[in-house]
Amino acid sequence: MKKVPNRNQFSKILGLSLIAILFSASPLIAQDAAADATAVEAAAGGGDAKKGKALFNQNCAACHALNRKMTGPALENVESRLSEDEGLDREWLYAWIKNSPAVIKSGDAYANKLYAEYNQAAMTAFPTLSNTDIDDILAYTAAAPAAAPATAAGDVQSAAGGSGSSSGVSNEIILGALVLVFGLLVVMLLLVNKTLQRIAQANGIAIEKEGAAKRTPIWKAFAQNQFLVIVTAILLLLGSAYFAYGWMMQVGVDQGYAPIQPIHYSHKIHAGDNKIECKYCHSSARVSKTSGIPSLNVCMNCHKSIYEYTGNPEGPSQEDLENGYTNEFYTGEIKKLYKAVGWDEENQKYTGESQPVEWIRVHNLPDFAYFNHSQHVSVAGVDCQTCHGPVEEMEIMYQYSPLTMGWCIDCHRETNVKVEGNEYYEKIHAELSKKYGVDNLTAAQLGGLECGKCHY
Repeated sequence: MKKVPNRNQFSKILGLSLIAILFSASPLIAQDAAADATAVEAAAGGGDAKKGKALFNQNCAACHALNRKMTGPALENVESRLSEDEGLDREWLYAWIKNSPAVIKSGDAYANKLYAEYNQAAMTAFPTLSNTDIDDILAYTAAAPAAAPATAAGDVQSAAGGSGSSSGVSNEIILGALVLVFGLLVVMLLLVNKTLQRIAQANGIAIEKEGAAKRTPIWKAFAQNQFLVIVTAILLLLGSAYFAYGWMMQVGVDQGYAPIQPIHYSHKIHAGDNKIECKYCHSSARVSKTSGIPSLNVCMNCHKSIYEYTGNPEGPSQEDLENGYTNEFYTGEIKKLYKAVGWDEENQKYTGESQPVEWIRVHNLPDFAYFNHSQHVSVAGVDCQTCHGPVEEMEIMYQYSPLTMGWCIDCHRETNVKVEGNEYYEKIHAELSKKYGVDNLTAAQLGGLECGKCHY
């Protein structure tokens, strides 16, 4: 029988590997056990944490967070904290959540303590919530918080960075190889040329360049041909005039202009993902010449409660990662908003130490051009996207339309006036329809091309 001298070494290696695997798996086993214990504990409390999360977001999230003080106190492990610190049971929570003003009026010590601590602002009553609903919410507040998505985002970002780097390296290698091959081909052609010349000389074949001394230089021949000189000069003048005219026609046209603002505002998130109407922020567009810059207090209507950006539950997209639009980035911009308005997150109040935000204007008409937003938005019923483009898809706001005089005139010539339900236009529409012999009038037919309509 053939001896295998390394059998014992193999056995030792396999044994050590098995021990290492068991040790590495032990934290996962412990983690699973802890998760099972949490699930058992939640089941013992009689609540469904998954349903509780939906109920919490629907009824509680406007004023409460799990791990921080907002309009109301933090609610993580609220039941166990009240039981240990105040001796209050779940029945007290049922009564408090369904009708907190009644609990306060009853003289309850802890209820009145909360009432005084939060500036005598009583919690909204939720009489429609059943005990089962409250059990689900309490199960959610008692559940262990999920792992922060920042790590996953970071891993994705690093992976994306690695793949992008490897792609860049591979492209550089391919390009370098092509350059090397091209260089080798050039060298080979030169060598072949020299070799052929040597063979010809060895066979007594003389290589002569006939007429080389008598040939006229190209530039001299061109200068002596007056017709070519005149034609070339005319072409150069016409080409120069064409490019000069094109350049001058772009003066004052800022189509595509997308400045970086001091506080990043994503129209894609607000108008796109969250379906916020344009005129909620730009409310003056209904009644004023200008659409207006929203006050930061409008932002704080929502961001008193929305203090961080959670984004897509599946994590940021590859495009967002490449552009640096992570959850941490957006949360940092919210902190800039707090600093500008002087908002104290910890105490949930304004400090009075505000700072102006120097927004950069995107759309800017010349002073001699008049444009009234309310006339187009409220009277004509023109959608914001008609002039400003797909704002709901813009991460960074940019000027979508050229905003030139020709662009405005084309719109007035092609757009029919909406006269349904508008008594102001009834008589005018009836008379002009007869004059032009049409059923629908355009803005141009109503005088929309008169100079004085837009120019002072």
